[in-house]
Amino acid sequence: MNESAGGSLWRMPECEHRPVWSVTAAPRDTARDRIIAAASTLFCHDGFTATGIDAVIARAGTAKATLYNHFPSKAALIVAVLEAEGDAWRHWFFERLAKLEQTPQARLLGAFDILYDWFADPYFYGCPYIKAASEFDSRHADVHGSVAHHKRHMTAWLKADLAAAGVDDVDQATRCFVVLIDGAIVAAQSSGDPAFALNAKQLAKMYIR
Repeated sequence: MNESAGGSLWRMPECEHRPVWSVTAAPRDTARDRIIAAASTLFCHDGFTATGIDAVIARAGTAKATLYNHFPSKAALIVAVLEAEGDAWRHWFFERLAKLEQTPQARLLGAFDILYDWFADPYFYGCPYIKAASEFDSRHADVHGSVAHHKRHMTAWLKADLAAAGVDDVDQATRCFVVLIDGAIVAAQSSGDPAFALNAKQLAKMYIR
């Protein structure tokens, strides 16, 4: 790979596959759409702090003034990317979840099969929220607010299904499932092995029983 604009070492071909769980699969009809798609691709693969604005501009094919007309700062762009990625991923995930057998146990365990499909996608790059949380400390309230917003969506679903499944301590069970899900994501990203989702599923099955 050759170094390019902004010092980024990673480049996906222009004929790139656009994974349905990412905002990069959305239409790019406006300059804002192109900026979000470009920034998401670079932030999620190269890192939020390592990616410069010039690299985003080069990939999006827009002028610097255009970017700043939509996003007054890099921080604002990062938050916009996180929100867009979260919307796209949750839409994909909960749409898949709705197709499972509609019992709480089926959803709670089937979620790990959905995660397996995510991990097995060759364009899987991990969770942008976990990446962002690891790069920015608590002083970056906007970034951590976006992370918390996404987590609230996930924990609300977990609490509802765990309560319906009849577990004794819903709050404790929710925390355990968050550990299983986030741990599987990190393990799959670092190892390239999607089977960590199935290992987590076995632990979840034991917990529900």
